[in-house]
Amino acid sequence: MAPKKFLYILLSAIIVISAVSAYSEDIYKNRRQMMVEKDIKGRGIRDKKVLEVIGKVPRHLFVDEYLRGRAYEDYPLPIGEGQTISQPYVVALMTEVLRLRPTDKVLEVGTGSGYQAAVLAEIVKDVYTIEIRRGLAEKAEKRLKDMGYKNVKVKYADGYFGWEEYAPFDAIIITASANHIPPPLIKQLREGGRLIIPLGSTVYYQTLTLATKTKGELDLEQITSVAFVPMVGEVQKGR
Repeated sequence: MAPKKFLYILLSAIIVISAVSAYSEDIYKNRRQMMVEKDIKGRGIRDKKVLEVIGKVPRHLFVDEYLRGRAYEDYPLPIGEGQTISQPYVVALMTEVLRLRPTDKVLEVGTGSGYQAAVLAEIVKDVYTIEIRRGLAEKAEKRLKDMGYKNVKVKYADGYFGWEEYAPFDAIIITASANHIPPPLIKQLREGGRLIIPLGSTVYYQTLTLATKTKGELDLEQITSVAFVPMVGEVQKGR
């Protein structure tokens, strides 16, 4: 084949692939915006920054390719190892309730796919996220790095013990259910800081609970009923 003809075919193929890729991204973007209007804003989320970020972060890149067509439907999806990526509305709700500020330093317990960490990273200065399952931690770390999130640190460890090296945290978000709030996390939460957790039975349903640290104690506010996978590790031993 003549060099010029080969280059023409190669260039044509690149143009076609680029066009298909751009078309696919447009479809995902449209679906994401529809989800925000219907399932996020439509269900009461009002924080403009949270709405903007949920409309920006590409949730379809945090699930396996065969699930991408369902990425902007408002329910959890499997990510392997018996874990899920949380329902978009719940991610938005937990983020909004924390009343985050651009200067905040946030600890996440339960990295999972890395989606919640990405949402947080679009809002706050620094995100520290811990995952007890090595496979998920490594995949999330690579994914977040490849997507350009330089303000997220991922650690493979038991999140029950927090990340003392970087404490105190302005906010802590726990994305797995527990029947109590781990004492190390309370200690690592700064005075006036907020912590959100699915609190209660780890078998059925929990109450999404906001805890605000006031004079060393926690003031609790019940938000709504939720169903999360259970937190594992040290937390299973009880208080």
